[in-house]
Amino acid sequence: MISYSISEINSIVKGELIGSTTQKIEGPEELQKANHNQITFIGSKKYEKLWADSKACAALVSHGSNLEPGNNRAFIKVKNVDLAMAEILELFSPTPPAFDTDIHPTAVVHETAKIGDGCKIGANCYVGKDVELGSEVVLYPNVCVFDETIIGDKTIIWSGTIIRERCIIGSHCIFHTNVSIGADGFGYRPSADGRQLVKIPQIGNVIIGHHVEIGANSCVDRAKFSSTIIGDGCKIDNLVQIAHNSVMGRSCIMAGHSGLAGSVTLGDGVVIGGSASIKDHTTINSGATVGAGSGVMNDIEAGKTVLGYPAQDARDMLKQWVTIRKLVKNQ
Repeated sequence: MISYSISEINSIVKGELIGSTTQKIEGPEELQKANHNQITFIGSKKYEKLWADSKACAALVSHGSNLEPGNNRAFIKVKNVDLAMAEILELFSPTPPAFDTDIHPTAVVHETAKIGDGCKIGANCYVGKDVELGSEVVLYPNVCVFDETIIGDKTIIWSGTIIRERCIIGSHCIFHTNVSIGADGFGYRPSADGRQLVKIPQIGNVIIGHHVEIGANSCVDRAKFSSTIIGDGCKIDNLVQIAHNSVMGRSCIMAGHSGLAGSVTLGDGVVIGGSASIKDHTTINSGATVGAGSGVMNDIEAGKTVLGYPAQDARDMLKQWVTIRKLVKNQ
């Protein structure tokens, strides 16, 4: 089992070591679950009271903490506890599932596909006509990549994911299990006689930038025409819906169960909270935040935080909730 001394851990996170411990650290764990060979973290002062009963031999704490570690225990003071813990988690991260062969014999790879150096293609994968995989792309078992799709270097695609035809995927992306890229957008109109629905053809594609991560069971639909676009560095949670012709800027975040309707535009660095819904043809400008469970019906200014259903300025919404609570209380 891999283990590190507290000084070795400190040299990695580059913090300020307070106290000391002779215990070898074998991994990270939550404050209340850690044992004497584990390091934990205290990201907020409200959790400091739990340290006394924790069995952890060490903890990451913020520079503002005045807590003392105690006998044979140590703190590493850092500027950002979450980022330092991310480094430690990476340090103890287990190796990913191994491939016995670069291309499994049950995989179907079209003769016209271009497979880059160092690619891994798992069992029962399908790689279609004129697909291009960059170097060191990983397709875990049961991934389908349909015709004329391009995938950049070192992108990792987990089992059950389907990438439909003509999509363009950047490098260093991660798609978790059962992601759908490029399915038809949801477009129907009443027929001339009003007795049925007519499907609107969706002939565009999906373009995804570099360093994008998409969580399990999320869907990015192809455009009616042109492209649905996800910018570089976007991070998308599980169970997220991105509809046809939506455009996301760089480094946006969408939390679980949130969704964009058709032709929504997000600027750079937009944050969409869990279960938030964004109306079609709406623009949310750069740096704006949409609170969890909110419903956005109109454009949002850059840098603004909105909340509620329908969404409005968060401060105004909170005042309304306080007023309503007072009214109910005084009845």
